[in-house]
Amino acid sequence: MLYPREQEAVAAVERKAPAPELAPFVEFYWHVRWDTGEPYETKVLSHPNVHLVFEEPVPLVYGVDRTLFVRRLEGRGQVLGVKFRPGAFRAFAAGPVVDLADRSVPASDVFGPAIADVGRTVLRCTDTAAMTRPAEEFLLDGLPAPDPVAAEVAAMVDAITADPAMFRVDQAAAALHVSVRTLQRLFAEYVGASPKWVLRRARLHEAATRAEEGVRIDWAALADDLGYFDQSHLTRDFTGAVGISPARYAGLRA
Repeated sequence: MLYPREQEAVAAVERKAPAPELAPFVEFYWHVRWDTGEPYETKVLSHPNVHLVFEEPVPLVYGVDRTLFVRRLEGRGQVLGVKFRPGAFRAFAAGPVVDLADRSVPASDVFGPAIADVGRTVLRCTDTAAMTRPAEEFLLDGLPAPDPVAAEVAAMVDAITADPAMFRVDQAAAALHVSVRTLQRLFAEYVGASPKWVLRRARLHEAATRAEEGVRIDWAALADDLGYFDQSHLTRDFTGAVGISPARYAGLRA
């Protein structure tokens, strides 16, 4: 989430861990409640995750947003989201997860019409624990069998995003002991974004996190740490994704 301190004046965000049985599929639940006199645009630099969101007028499934996710908040409201682990949503989807990329679909298309009633029950509640209860019961009732390939792909995503020395897809493939083509195929099928996008997005998240810290940053050194050819490459990448340069973003946070 970009501009978190600014957003605190408008919206409150809470997280809740899933039940142990859901942990292989769900990373966490997130509950956003907002109250604003003026329209406010919240902006998110998305991770490689699919989300099920209980909102008005109907629940939606959001694929991986490979651009910048922007949502306009007005008046008072709330939503409950289910953040699936990378690769885990494939067990629920009718086809490759990349088919959902950069778009949302009615959750009934994936989970059936009963989810509309679940959504109404969820949104009648006001606290995070109460909201997650009917959502979790619904997911547990239709829980698919664990997919060992999905678990492997999730581990691949964790490995390549956790290693700051991992800059290129061929490096990632070699470290994971698969071919580049196999890695690309698995990510399209299970993650919904390419390995190149996942690597690039992890670096942008790190740059945004550093900018949020409110300390002076040596951008040239950071660019080198993140595997960019030079500072200008980092600046172009960050500006293309966020809309402003990393130095300006850091200045706004100061």
